[in-house]
Amino acid sequence: MPPLHRAALPALLLAPLLACSSTEPDCSRYQLQLSPPPESSTHVACTSATCGDGMNPPTSGYHCSSTLSCKTYDTEQNRCVWLHNLEHGHAVFLYNCPEGCPDIVASLEALRQEAAIGGNGGIRAIVAPDSQLPNRVAALLWRRAWVSDTVDPDAVRCLLNRQDDEAPEPYLSCPP
Repeated sequence: MPPLHRAALPALLLAPLLACSSTEPDCSRYQLQLSPPPESSTHVACTSATCGDGMNPPTSGYHCSSTLSCKTYDTEQNRCVWLHNLEHGHAVFLYNCPEGCPDIVASLEALRQEAAIGGNGGIRAIVAPDSQLPNRVAALLWRRAWVSDTVDPDAVRCLLNRQDDEAPEPYLSCPP
């Protein structure tokens, strides 16, 4: 083997190891909750009290037949409606700050920009207040949740890495 090729051999052997290193967060350290498959994901009236899977916040179960546009809302949205967004593989970021929390909202809006893009070019995520949250912040996918009192961008990114994994109707576009 010529000397040039011998010098390149160690680099070639190390290349697969270097390719495995990543700047991705270590997702095993976050409490990303996975709920059991829902008994039903049937459509119900948007005024129904049987909406969701009994969890708070809900991540699956009975939901409305309509969906929300994927954007940031400054008013609370009907849980039965955004549950249908989850079924389509959309992310939903919620916050509970009755006294206001512009820093949390800004962080969630920035993370919304990192969600998957639909075939129509729209970001497949929603940000909205939710007064029923037991914590200040929640990031949701179908059957998956991360809840906390502060925004942790790495935890939310870990959740977004699973965006369409459990969704019954994954990869659907969302109207902007």
